[in-house]
Amino acid sequence: MILNAVHKKIELIKSNVHYGNPIAKKLIPEEYKVKYGVINLFRVKLPKFWRMLYTLTNGETEIEIIAFVLDIVDHKEYNKKFGYRKR
Repeated sequence: MILNAVHKKIELIKSNVHYGNPIAKKLIPEEYKVKYGVINLFRVKLPKFWRMLYTLTNGETEIEIIAFVLDIVDHKEYNKKFGYRKR
């Protein structure tokens, strides 16, 4: 179920790189900034509260944009990465 959803979402991202919800720059986890040099991050909802996170980078030419999937995480891990707490 999750894998099929990931494949479908990737196809949607291929047709529209801004398909996902943008995440505010101040909320981007430091882990992604350090490890991947991320300066933008997008979230796509998947079934059963899973999330797919991706970033956009310039390719080798000025007209090429590459969407790079960074992570696919469950809701608990997503909340942990972004510092959300249960009430």
